Amino acid sequence: MKVVILAGGLGTRLGEETTLRPKPMVEIGGHPILWHIMKIYSFYGFNEFVILTGYLSHMVKEYFVNYYERYSDITVDMKKNSVEIHRTRTEPWKVTLLYTGADTMTGGRIKRAQEYIGNEPFLLTYGDGVADVDINALIESHKKSGKVCTMTAVQLAGRFGALVIKDDNMITSFMEKPKGEESWINGGFFVCQPEIFDYIQNGDQTIFEKAPLETLAKTGQLNAFKHYGFWHAMDMLRDKIELTKMWETNQAPWAIWNYKRKD
Repeated sequence: MKVVILAGGLGTRLGEETTLRPKPMVEIGGHPILWHIMKIYSFYGFNEFVILTGYLSHMVKEYFVNYYERYSDITVDMKKNSVEIHRTRTEPWKVTLLYTGADTMTGGRIKRAQEYIGNEPFLLTYGDGVADVDINALIESHKKSGKVCTMTAVQLAGRFGALVIKDDNMITSFMEKPKGEESWINGGFFVCQPEIFDYIQNGDQTIFEKAPLETLAKTGQLNAFKHYGFWHAMDMLRDKIELTKMWETNQAPWAIWNYKRKD
């Protein structure tokens, strides 16, 4: 199953960080948050990624093209004009990087990836949020539901799209960024059937969190996977600072590859 990551947004609320680089390339502990997200999926054995780029796309591409040298020990002999590689630190990843337009909305980016995803289920998430989500349990929930899409639902006050969830975990309402009380919200980490593309009907201007998800909810095709563990989006500069502190003090719950064994 391929992992599709939305990595094309501006991230304007991160200030100077995103004038220099795209939001998914903002670093936590010396690694882009995109790397952290990919490590989560890789821990569960999902190593084929389709990354949907836009703003400053070239920086994402350069990161992966130069990944081998960036994380290797090397000796550069400038007199002989040679490079000797001593030890490499690589990942078992196959990464497809798609430029999906600087101004394309989230739904439009996903639609542009259809030919690379094919007629099969796929995993989908945003390039700015980390969590200790059990990906295997998420997929199992999706399979049991029989729905077109499963969304990981998390609890956090205020800033994100709120959900109304019935006892059978079917989402009956999706509302983007409501104001007010604490509720279940859109935490990303989706599982999608290929039929999801039929719900993206307005081309590049389709916002995935508007008509597609709202229609899925209204027609009973949006399943909730309730995640009670750690989840954190890097939406503002204070979020980056908080996540970096967790990483540097070895208290990063999302870094499951560092402490958790696979069964």
